[in-house]
Amino acid sequence: MKKRLFGILFAVLLCLSLSVPAFAQGNMPLLVDNADLLTDSEESALLSKLAKISSNQQMDIVIVTVNDLDGETPRDYADDFYDFNCYAEDGVLLLISMENSDWYISTSGYGITAVTDAGREYMAEQFVHDLGDGDYYDAFVTYADLCDEFINMARSGDPFDVDDLPKEDFNYIRSLLVSLGIGLVVALIIIGRMKGKLKTVRRQAEAADYVKTGSMKVTQSRDLFLYKHIDRHAKPKESTSGGSRTHTSSSGRTHGGGGGKF
Repeated sequence: MKKRLFGILFAVLLCLSLSVPAFAQGNMPLLVDNADLLTDSEESALLSKLAKISSNQQMDIVIVTVNDLDGETPRDYADDFYDFNCYAEDGVLLLISMENSDWYISTSGYGITAVTDAGREYMAEQFVHDLGDGDYYDAFVTYADLCDEFINMARSGDPFDVDDLPKEDFNYIRSLLVSLGIGLVVALIIIGRMKGKLKTVRRQAEAADYVKTGSMKVTQSRDLFLYKHIDRHAKPKESTSGGSRTHTSSSGRTHGGGGGKF
Protein backbone atom coordinates (compact mmCIF):
# COMPACT_ATOMS: atom_id res chain seq x y z
CA MET A 1 0.00 0.00 0.00
CA LYS A 2 2.80 2.39 0.88
CA LYS A 3 4.60 1.61 -2.36
CA ARG A 4 1.41 2.35 -4.30
CA LEU A 5 0.91 5.70 -2.56
CA PHE A 6 4.56 6.55 -3.15
CA GLY A 7 4.16 5.72 -6.85
CA ILE A 8 1.08 7.94 -7.17
CA LEU A 9 2.79 10.82 -5.35
CA PHE A 10 5.87 10.47 -7.55
CA ALA A 11 3.73 10.52 -10.71
CA VAL A 12 1.90 13.67 -9.56
CA LEU A 13 5.17 15.45 -8.78
CA LEU A 14 6.59 14.40 -12.14
CA CYS A 15 3.56 15.79 -13.99
CA LEU A 16 3.79 19.05 -12.10
CA SER A 17 7.47 19.39 -12.91
CA LEU A 18 6.82 18.85 -16.62
CA SER A 19 3.86 21.16 -16.91
CA VAL A 20 4.16 24.75 -18.17
CA PRO A 21 4.27 27.08 -15.18
CA ALA A 22 1.43 29.60 -14.95
CA PHE A 23 3.45 31.81 -12.64
CA ALA A 24 6.33 34.19 -13.25
CA GLN A 25 9.80 33.67 -11.85
CA GLY A 26 8.80 35.51 -8.68
CA ASN A 27 5.78 33.23 -8.24
CA MET A 28 3.37 35.99 -9.26
CA PRO A 29 0.70 34.92 -11.78
CA LEU A 30 1.13 36.12 -15.35
CA LEU A 31 -2.55 37.11 -15.41
CA VAL A 32 -3.97 39.28 -12.61
CA ASP A 33 -7.62 40.09 -13.38
CA ASN A 34 -8.51 42.24 -10.40
CA ALA A 35 -11.15 44.09 -12.44
CA ASP A 36 -12.85 40.75 -13.19
CA LEU A 37 -13.05 41.33 -16.94
CA LEU A 38 -12.75 37.67 -17.93
CA THR A 39 -14.79 34.52 -17.38
CA ASP A 40 -13.20 31.54 -15.66
CA SER A 41 -12.74 29.71 -18.96
CA GLU A 42 -11.21 32.79 -20.60
CA GLU A 43 -8.81 33.22 -17.69
CA SER A 44 -7.72 29.61 -17.95
CA ALA A 45 -7.14 29.76 -21.70
CA LEU A 46 -5.34 33.09 -21.53
CA LEU A 47 -3.16 32.05 -18.61
CA SER A 48 -2.13 28.94 -20.54
CA LYS A 49 -1.15 31.08 -23.55
CA LEU A 50 0.83 33.56 -21.44
CA ALA A 51 2.62 30.73 -19.65
CA LYS A 52 3.57 29.01 -22.91
CA ILE A 53 4.89 32.21 -24.51
CA SER A 54 6.76 33.22 -21.35
CA SER A 55 8.33 29.80 -21.06
CA ASN A 56 9.36 29.64 -24.72
CA GLN A 57 10.77 33.16 -24.74
CA GLN A 58 12.29 33.06 -21.24
CA MET A 59 10.52 36.33 -20.49
CA ASP A 60 7.47 37.30 -18.44
CA ILE A 61 4.49 38.33 -20.57
CA VAL A 62 2.02 39.77 -18.07
CA ILE A 63 -1.53 41.16 -18.09
CA VAL A 64 -2.94 43.11 -15.13
CA THR A 65 -6.43 44.59 -14.84
CA VAL A 66 -7.51 46.90 -12.01
CA ASN A 67 -10.50 49.06 -11.21
CA ASP A 68 -8.40 52.10 -10.30
CA LEU A 69 -4.77 53.19 -9.98
CA ASP A 70 -4.76 54.25 -6.31
CA GLY A 71 -3.82 57.79 -7.30
CA GLU A 72 -0.82 56.78 -9.41
CA THR A 73 -0.24 57.42 -13.10
CA PRO A 74 -0.65 54.42 -15.43
CA ARG A 75 3.12 54.40 -16.06
CA ASP A 76 4.08 54.42 -12.39
CA TYR A 77 1.49 51.79 -11.50
CA ALA A 78 2.56 49.45 -14.31
CA ASP A 79 6.30 49.85 -13.61
CA ASP A 80 5.89 49.42 -9.85
CA PHE A 81 3.61 46.40 -10.24
CA TYR A 82 6.21 44.72 -12.41
CA ASP A 83 9.17 45.63 -10.21
CA PHE A 84 7.80 45.07 -6.72
CA ASN A 85 6.15 41.77 -7.60
CA CYS A 86 9.52 40.39 -8.68
CA TYR A 87 8.78 39.57 -12.29
CA ALA A 88 11.70 38.57 -14.51
CA GLU A 89 14.36 41.02 -15.61
CA ASP A 90 13.08 40.67 -19.19
CA GLY A 91 9.40 41.14 -19.78
CA VAL A 92 6.35 43.05 -21.00
CA LEU A 93 3.32 44.02 -18.92
CA LEU A 94 -0.05 45.25 -20.16
CA LEU A 95 -2.01 47.23 -17.58
CA ILE A 96 -5.75 47.93 -17.93
CA SER A 97 -7.41 50.40 -15.54
CA MET A 98 -11.19 50.67 -15.80
CA GLU A 99 -11.57 53.91 -13.83
CA ASN A 100 -10.54 56.17 -16.72
CA SER A 101 -10.23 53.57 -19.49
CA ASP A 102 -6.42 53.59 -19.37
CA TRP A 103 -4.10 51.07 -20.96
CA TYR A 104 -0.34 51.03 -20.54
CA ILE A 105 2.44 48.72 -21.71
CA SER A 106 5.57 48.60 -19.55
CA THR A 107 8.69 46.93 -20.94
CA SER A 108 11.74 45.76 -19.05
CA GLY A 109 15.11 44.31 -20.04
CA TYR A 110 14.93 42.61 -23.44
CA GLY A 111 11.29 43.65 -23.62
CA ILE A 112 12.54 47.19 -24.29
CA THR A 113 14.44 45.91 -27.34
CA ALA A 114 11.65 43.68 -28.62
CA VAL A 115 8.73 46.10 -28.19
CA THR A 116 9.94 49.42 -29.59
CA ASP A 117 7.91 52.62 -29.38
CA ALA A 118 6.72 52.15 -32.97
CA GLY A 119 6.01 48.49 -32.32
CA ARG A 120 4.00 49.33 -29.21
CA GLU A 121 1.90 51.84 -31.15
CA TYR A 122 1.24 49.27 -33.85
CA MET A 123 0.34 46.71 -31.18
CA ALA A 124 -2.14 49.12 -29.57
CA GLU A 125 -3.81 49.78 -32.92
CA GLN A 126 -4.60 46.09 -33.11
CA PHE A 127 -6.20 45.64 -29.67
CA VAL A 128 -7.53 49.04 -28.48
CA HIS A 129 -10.67 48.73 -30.60
CA ASP A 130 -11.53 45.43 -28.88
CA LEU A 131 -10.94 47.03 -25.48
CA GLY A 132 -13.37 49.82 -26.34
CA ASP A 133 -15.97 47.27 -27.42
CA GLY A 134 -15.56 45.28 -24.22
CA ASP A 135 -13.99 42.31 -26.04
CA TYR A 136 -11.23 42.01 -23.45
CA TYR A 137 -10.32 38.39 -24.12
CA ASP A 138 -9.75 39.04 -27.83
CA ALA A 139 -7.70 42.14 -27.01
CA PHE A 140 -5.50 40.21 -24.57
CA VAL A 141 -4.96 37.34 -27.02
CA THR A 142 -3.87 39.84 -29.68
CA TYR A 143 -1.45 41.45 -27.23
CA ALA A 144 0.05 38.10 -26.24
CA ASP A 145 0.44 36.91 -29.83
CA LEU A 146 2.08 40.17 -30.90
CA CYS A 147 4.47 40.03 -27.96
CA ASP A 148 5.51 36.57 -29.10
CA GLU A 149 5.91 37.73 -32.69
CA PHE A 150 7.83 40.87 -31.77
CA ILE A 151 10.24 38.95 -29.54
CA ASN A 152 10.90 36.41 -32.29
CA MET A 153 11.63 39.20 -34.75
CA ALA A 154 13.96 40.94 -32.31
CA ARG A 155 15.90 37.74 -31.64
CA SER A 156 16.38 37.33 -35.39
CA GLY A 157 18.01 40.77 -35.46
CA ASP A 158 15.11 42.54 -37.19
CA PRO A 159 12.72 44.00 -34.58
CA PHE A 160 9.54 45.77 -35.58
CA ASP A 161 10.45 49.44 -35.70
CA VAL A 162 9.76 52.67 -37.59
CA ASP A 163 10.99 51.36 -40.95
CA ASP A 164 9.96 47.75 -40.46
CA LEU A 165 6.33 47.64 -39.38
CA PRO A 166 3.77 45.30 -40.95
CA LYS A 167 2.04 46.88 -43.93
CA GLU A 168 -1.71 46.72 -44.35
CA ASP A 169 -2.87 45.00 -47.54
CA PHE A 170 -4.10 47.46 -50.17
CA ASN A 171 -6.45 46.42 -52.98
CA TYR A 172 -5.32 48.57 -55.91
CA ILE A 173 -7.85 47.16 -58.39
CA ARG A 174 -10.79 47.83 -56.09
CA SER A 175 -9.51 51.32 -55.34
CA LEU A 176 -9.14 52.05 -59.08
CA LEU A 177 -12.66 50.82 -59.88
CA VAL A 178 -14.16 52.90 -57.07
CA SER A 179 -12.29 56.02 -58.25
CA LEU A 180 -13.41 55.51 -61.86
CA GLY A 181 -16.99 54.97 -60.77
CA ILE A 182 -17.06 58.15 -58.68
CA GLY A 183 -15.46 60.12 -61.55
CA LEU A 184 -18.01 58.85 -64.05
CA VAL A 185 -20.96 59.77 -61.85
CA VAL A 186 -19.60 63.30 -61.26
CA ALA A 187 -18.93 63.77 -64.98
CA LEU A 188 -22.47 62.71 -65.92
CA ILE A 189 -23.95 65.13 -63.39
CA ILE A 190 -21.88 68.05 -64.73
CA ILE A 191 -22.68 67.23 -68.38
CA GLY A 192 -26.37 66.96 -67.56
CA ARG A 193 -26.41 70.39 -65.94
CA MET A 194 -24.49 71.99 -68.82
CA LYS A 195 -26.81 70.42 -71.37
CA GLY A 196 -29.84 71.77 -69.54
CA LYS A 197 -28.48 75.33 -69.81
CA LEU A 198 -28.06 75.05 -73.62
CA LYS A 199 -31.72 74.51 -74.56
CA THR A 200 -32.10 78.03 -76.10
CA VAL A 201 -28.98 77.75 -78.27
CA ARG A 202 -29.42 77.12 -82.03
CA ARG A 203 -26.75 75.99 -84.46
CA GLN A 204 -25.41 78.84 -86.68
CA ALA A 205 -23.76 78.62 -90.10
CA GLU A 206 -20.70 80.77 -89.31
CA ALA A 207 -18.67 81.32 -86.15
CA ALA A 208 -19.20 85.07 -86.44
CA ASP A 209 -22.96 84.54 -86.23
CA TYR A 210 -22.55 83.70 -82.53
CA VAL A 211 -21.23 87.24 -81.81
CA LYS A 212 -23.78 90.02 -81.40
CA THR A 213 -23.09 92.90 -83.77
CA GLY A 214 -21.36 95.84 -82.06
CA SER A 215 -20.96 93.94 -78.77
CA MET A 216 -17.19 93.53 -79.01
CA LYS A 217 -14.79 96.47 -79.06
CA VAL A 218 -11.08 96.35 -78.37
CA THR A 219 -10.26 99.32 -76.14
CA GLN A 220 -6.90 98.24 -74.79
CA SER A 221 -4.26 95.63 -75.48
CA ARG A 222 -1.21 94.40 -73.58
CA ASP A 223 1.25 91.55 -73.47
CA LEU A 224 0.82 88.89 -70.81
CA PHE A 225 3.36 86.30 -69.73
CA LEU A 226 1.41 83.08 -69.64
CA TYR A 227 4.18 80.74 -68.49
CA LYS A 228 7.21 80.85 -66.26
CA HIS A 229 9.80 78.29 -65.25
CA ILE A 230 10.36 77.53 -61.58
CA ASP A 231 12.97 75.14 -60.25
CA ARG A 232 11.73 73.22 -57.22
CA HIS A 233 13.89 71.13 -54.94
CA ALA A 234 12.47 68.62 -52.47
CA LYS A 235 13.09 69.48 -48.86
CA PRO A 236 15.05 66.70 -47.15
CA LYS A 237 12.86 64.71 -44.79
CA GLU A 238 13.85 64.61 -41.16
CA SER A 239 15.07 61.21 -40.12
CA THR A 240 12.81 59.42 -37.63
CA SER A 241 14.63 57.71 -34.83
CA GLY A 242 13.43 54.29 -33.82
CA GLY A 243 14.00 52.15 -30.78
CA SER A 244 12.49 52.74 -27.37
CA ARG A 245 12.51 55.74 -25.11
CA THR A 246 13.27 54.73 -21.54
CA HIS A 247 12.82 56.07 -18.03
CA THR A 248 13.67 55.04 -14.49
CA SER A 249 10.96 53.69 -12.22
CA SER A 250 10.67 54.33 -8.47
CA SER A 251 12.59 51.10 -7.84
CA GLY A 252 15.53 52.38 -9.87
CA ARG A 253 15.00 49.97 -12.78
CA THR A 254 14.93 51.04 -16.42
CA HIS A 255 11.66 50.69 -18.30
CA GLY A 256 10.27 51.52 -21.69
CA GLY A 257 6.62 51.80 -22.55
CA GLY A 258 3.64 53.99 -23.24
CA GLY A 259 -0.12 53.98 -23.19
CA GLY A 260 -3.39 55.70 -23.93
CA LYS A 261 -7.16 55.46 -23.65
CA PHE A 262 -9.69 52.96 -24.96
